[in-house]
Amino acid sequence: MRFKAADGLELTGYLTTPVGRAAKGLPLVVMPHGGPASRDEPGFDWWSQALASRGYAVLQVNFRGSDGLGGDLLEAGYGQWGRKMQTDLSDGVRHLAGQGVIDPKRVCIVGASYGGYAALAGPIFDRGVYRCAASVAGVSDLKKQISFSRERGGSATFRYWTRFMGAEDLGDPVLAAYSPALHADKADAPILLVHGRDDTVVPLDQSRTMAEALAKAGKPHELVVQAGEDHWLTRGETRLAMLNAVVTFLEKHNPPN
Repeated sequence: MRFKAADGLELTGYLTTPVGRAAKGLPLVVMPHGGPASRDEPGFDWWSQALASRGYAVLQVNFRGSDGLGGDLLEAGYGQWGRKMQTDLSDGVRHLAGQGVIDPKRVCIVGASYGGYAALAGPIFDRGVYRCAASVAGVSDLKKQISFSRERGGSATFRYWTRFMGAEDLGDPVLAAYSPALHADKADAPILLVHGRDDTVVPLDQSRTMAEALAKAGKPHELVVQAGEDHWLTRGETRLAMLNAVVTFLEKHNPPN
C-alpha cells in the first residue's frame, strides 16, 4: 500500500488481511519493524501471519528512518524518533480508516526492539489511536539504552542511536522527553511487556523499568519475562510463547470478532 504522511511524505507498507473476511471494518494491529534502520518486505512473515490467522488485519509501515528504500527516506527519520517516525504509523491507520478497511476504534500496536519502543510510545506520545499495546524487547528509557549500547559498541553505536533520537549527548533533554518510562502516567491503553532474560541488545532492565513506572502510575500492564531467550527470539518455543502471550492480550483488550 501507498499513502502520504501528514506532512506529505510518500510512504509505503504492507497490509495483511485475515482469510475469509472482507477488507471492511476490520480490527487492526499496527506492527512497526525494528531497527529503526530496517524495513518490511513482501513475502512470508511469521508474526503478521500469526496475528492475521486470529482475525486481525496487520499493518506494517516503512516509516521515515527505514533503510533500503533510498537515502531520502532514511535521512527523513533523523531526529524524528518518537515524533514523525511515530505519527507515520498512525497516519497509516487514518489512511485505512478513511478507506473503510479498518475500524479506527479497534486498533492495537505490537512490535519488537525499535518496534517495541514504538508500541510503548503509541499510547503515551500519540494518544487516542490504540486500544492496547504490546512491546517485545522494547526500549523505554533512551538515556539508559544509549549508555548501555555505547559501552558495548563504541562511538559508532552511540551515533546510530543519537542520530535518530536527535540528541547531541547524554545530557540532551530530548532523551527524557521521548522516554516512555518517564511519561508512563500519560498511557491511555493497557500495555504488555515481553522480554528475554538473556537479551544483550536491549537489556531486560528496559522492560522492568517500564513495568515499575506503569505500576507507580496505576496503569494496567503485564510483564512476561522469557527465561533463556535473546533479543531475536531465536528459539521456536519462545516465539510460540511470545505469540500466545500477545494474542491472549490482544483478544482480551481488542477482540477480533
